[in-house]
Amino acid sequence: MRVLVVSNYDDNYNAVRPEGELFIGLHRAGADVQVMTYGNTPFAQQFRDAGMRVIDYHPDDKFSSEAVAKIRQEILEQDRQIVHLFNNKAIINGIRATWDLPVKVVTYRGYTGNIHWWDPTNYLTHLNPRVDAITCVSDAVKEVFERQLFFPKGKAVTVSKGHNPAWYADVETGDLTPFGFPEDAVIVSVVANARRMKGIPYLLDAVSLLPPENPARFLLIGRGLNDAKTLKTLAQRGIADRFVFAGFRKDVLSLVKACDMSLLPSVKGEGLSKVLLESLFLGNPTIMTNIGGNRGLAIDGETGLVIPPRNPQAMAAAIQLLTDDAALRQRMGKAGKEYIQANYSVERSVSELMEVYRNLLEA
Repeated sequence: MRVLVVSNYDDNYNAVRPEGELFIGLHRAGADVQVMTYGNTPFAQQFRDAGMRVIDYHPDDKFSSEAVAKIRQEILEQDRQIVHLFNNKAIINGIRATWDLPVKVVTYRGYTGNIHWWDPTNYLTHLNPRVDAITCVSDAVKEVFERQLFFPKGKAVTVSKGHNPAWYADVETGDLTPFGFPEDAVIVSVVANARRMKGIPYLLDAVSLLPPENPARFLLIGRGLNDAKTLKTLAQRGIADRFVFAGFRKDVLSLVKACDMSLLPSVKGEGLSKVLLESLFLGNPTIMTNIGGNRGLAIDGETGLVIPPRNPQAMAAAIQLLTDDAALRQRMGKAGKEYIQANYSVERSVSELMEVYRNLLEA
């Protein structure tokens, strides 16, 4: 099978790695995969090192005659059978480029929100009749499409973004000393950017419910989390000493590994949380909400703690449980790592995507 991938790999290396390694795995499995992306990025070089052709280009706008011509040219000159489009700029231009060509068009969706059959803008992307398949990062994303009126059943398919345990084998344990935590602290990592879907206000409510003697301290890693409203809330409730804001960090994996446990209080929107996958692969005991995109990432009480979203009482109870029991943290971290390695591997993702492509070509 001959595939053209149009995607943007100009991002944090760890952020794009699962997707990039998926296509390297597909290439090694025998598919002819060529990638159109910014050519000066680290992962573009990874593709070249794997023997894949890289086209140094990515659309700068959603409506670009240049992009349409460039994508169309590659399809025709390289005799592509499948075009896989990974962001709105790629999707909108890619659909225009392929409108009258005998090529299968596949789009990618990694988020559960903002798909509505009555929204005309959605027909510029995933709901466009020219799209032959939509690879969804989780069943929760697939189900969003299946709930749409007039949407063909079977067009949305799940292809998870698996990880490789080897990616985490050499992650060094970070130094938390500069953050000034007390010696007896049980440190909880919370990795997120400042978006409402991440549920940070519910975390603040949960921490307010913890007894003063609870040793939990929270390391918040990500952009914009220490906004004025949050800082004011912490001061008013007298819990500011429990929080440290690290901001954006390139060494996030090392910091997460150094913490005693991980927590993500998301309330919606997660397709398949990379933050949770990373925490589990690192062997951290992990607290997560039971929103759709987190389904299947843990067995509650065995490989992680799964709590209702928007429920500070449940969150506080989960934090208390793990901070009280170091042995439980150790057992749950080990069990979570074994479970996630068995169920979210790169090999599984390659197999899933290969099956999608085969079905399209045989249709």
